[in-house]
Amino acid sequence: MKKIKEVIVVEGKDDTKRINLAVNADTLETRGSALSDETIEQIRQLQESRGVIVFTDPDFSGEKIRKTISAEVPNVKHAFLKRKDAVPDHKGSLGVEHATPEVIRQSLEHLYTEDEDAAPQITQSDLIDAGLIAGSAAKQRRIRLGDLLGIGYVNAKQLPKRLQLFQVEKSDFNHAVEQINGGINE
Repeated sequence: MKKIKEVIVVEGKDDTKRINLAVNADTLETRGSALSDETIEQIRQLQESRGVIVFTDPDFSGEKIRKTISAEVPNVKHAFLKRKDAVPDHKGSLGVEHATPEVIRQSLEHLYTEDEDAAPQITQSDLIDAGLIAGSAAKQRRIRLGDLLGIGYVNAKQLPKRLQLFQVEKSDFNHAVEQINGGINE
């Protein structure tokens, strides 16, 4: 089983159990989206000593945790799950705890590190032309784009920032848009 050097930040104990079925890793559980100063300080210390991978649920709460950590602890890595891979078998909400070990391993192989200083490669016009920020199908197109690029779902307002922060290349963006337009599944 692959050993992960960095500490993986997850939301709860069920996420930890699922991660440990996929890889050999240490986790830090946030126990919800209201991160305490103590938890942020622990994440800071872990980032300095071992590195941190944020791996939260592909929902509002998970995104809130991800944004808070990114704002407080520079250069953390991010792993994303596609929404379809985090759906429970029965009732419940989206979560890492519902992903298969194989999907978790794949997500951990495609990590992103934010770069706030990166120059934007994808313009507002590119997003409009791609139907990602206007129109009745824009939300579904953004969900698909996030899945294809492995950057998670964001709303129209946050999409340009997410693309810039994660240094998505224009060629990768164009390829994903072509897949969305052609309905190609990968």
